[in-house]
Amino acid sequence: MRIPSLLTLTVVLLLALSLAAQTTTEWRDPLVDRMAGTWKLEGQVMGREAHHEVRADWVLNHQFLRVHEKTTAGAPNSERTYEAFWFLGYDPVSERYVLHLMDVFGARYSETLGYGTREGNQIRFVFEYPDGPFHTTYQWNPEKDTWQWLMEQKDKNGKWVPFADLKLTRIATP
Repeated sequence: MRIPSLLTLTVVLLLALSLAAQTTTEWRDPLVDRMAGTWKLEGQVMGREAHHEVRADWVLNHQFLRVHEKTTAGAPNSERTYEAFWFLGYDPVSERYVLHLMDVFGARYSETLGYGTREGNQIRFVFEYPDGPFHTTYQWNPEKDTWQWLMEQKDKNGKWVPFADLKLTRIATP
């Protein structure tokens, strides 16, 4: 019987460690789980009415909640159409949420990640865009089974001003 060489054992061990490191467990978050589903979004964006549909589902081995937001077909003709994908995840090493936005405005605004922290039933994200900081807060209302998305940005005078105030109401699916 032949004894394996030290080199062979080392290669096998490194391969096993590499495969183990690539195995991920599903990310579970009871607050974020409550956002999964289909929602009616209504409110104001930059002072204008918004009527969107939001569909949120777990993707990529349950590592991200994919949120698809799109102007509803029944929105007023005067409403500017919008579509976006948000990918909401959690980095256990830095102990913070991560939010990646991709929308109809292109790659310029997609290059910046939002980093968030949770306090009670809300997650507050900070985006450091090239043209200034931006906050997005997702707040869950357990009594009403609704979400509120509040967004604010710094104006040219350094004052925080509202960008959007949106309410999400769950749509029952058959």
